[in-house]
Amino acid sequence: MATMQNDTDEQKPTLLIVDDDRTWLERLARAMDSRGYEVHSAGSVSEGIQLGKQVKPAFAVVDMRLEDGNGLDVVRSLQSENPDARIIMLTGYGNIATAVEAVKRGAVDYLAKPADADEIHAALMADPAGKAPPPENPMSADRVRWEHIQRVFELCDRNVSETARRLNMHRRTLQRILAKRAPR
Repeated sequence: MATMQNDTDEQKPTLLIVDDDRTWLERLARAMDSRGYEVHSAGSVSEGIQLGKQVKPAFAVVDMRLEDGNGLDVVRSLQSENPDARIIMLTGYGNIATAVEAVKRGAVDYLAKPADADEIHAALMADPAGKAPPPENPMSADRVRWEHIQRVFELCDRNVSETARRLNMHRRTLQRILAKRAPR
């Protein structure tokens, strides 16, 4: 557990970063410290939950997939400790189903890795009532279809037969779609 502090910590907003990629975690912690945050970092779900209870951060950046579990558990814990916390979910495995779940559990935004410190800072500071700007590179129709299938698959607890029934498609067709990489 690495904690970065300066002499003026009282005035700095607290930020908890939870990610199991130590190199990326340390680099982001330094970048966010230079942007005026009191940074606390954790490398696992259990460490993130424990540190979140101690620090009660105003802001948090949490990776979706961690070695010892799911970052959504950290989000849930942070929200129960501090309902006003602004939490950003990060993932290298982005899909709409997980983004929806992250927002339901209290995250205010969902960014795909590799997100840089400027993007993360902008998301943390964004006006909660404001409208997001339109995307520079919107998803293709194939990607939207793939995301919808992934969402229904997740909602059906990853049951292929039930997902195929709900999507009104043949089970083998669905299995082929699920086996392929996501379209761009």
